Amino acid sequence: MGHAGMAAAAVRYLRAGPVEPLPRPALRCVRDDERAPVDPAEFRRVLGSFASGVTVVTAPTPEGPAGFACQSFSSLSLDPPLVAFMVGRTSATWPRIARAGVFCVNVLSARQGALCRAFAVSGADKFAGVDHDPAPVSGAPRLAGALAWIDCAIHAVHTGGDHLVVVGRVNALGTGEGADEPPLLFHRGRFL
Repeated sequence: MGHAGMAAAAVRYLRAGPVEPLPRPALRCVRDDERAPVDPAEFRRVLGSFASGVTVVTAPTPEGPAGFACQSFSSLSLDPPLVAFMVGRTSATWPRIARAGVFCVNVLSARQGALCRAFAVSGADKFAGVDHDPAPVSGAPRLAGALAWIDCAIHAVHTGGDHLVVVGRVNALGTGEGADEPPLLFHRGRFL
């Protein structure tokens, strides 16, 4: 789609009335001549200057609960209520969450750094010793001590380079018992 087509689609989104979906992008590999001349280490170093909150995305699966630590979470839309997170295309946990079709985002408090590290490890039993209860709509694990939880159904998944952009429709949400505590933040490769 050219710039004029994208602009026309954006204008349609701004008009009152029903929202028309954009055409699906063509999915293909990135060619060598399209790659930006940016060193990956420098990219990570510079973008690490942006502090982000930390979450754990969870889902109920037939094999037991699934979850992973995620710092790329954001609110997306108020009407309809949508949130988004990004997950690496090589994630071993994402396919389990995708099959579940639902997820719960758990916003971590500053005292939950060890919990975040446990959910960042691949292949371990991440829920061993972790207190949780089912979110009200999806049944996804709601982690004890989280500042907030957002119970969602998968609304859309888009490609974004080596990551996927997952959009969730919010079905329920609330704050946890530690809602007045400071959040867990990640900045320049470490927790604040």
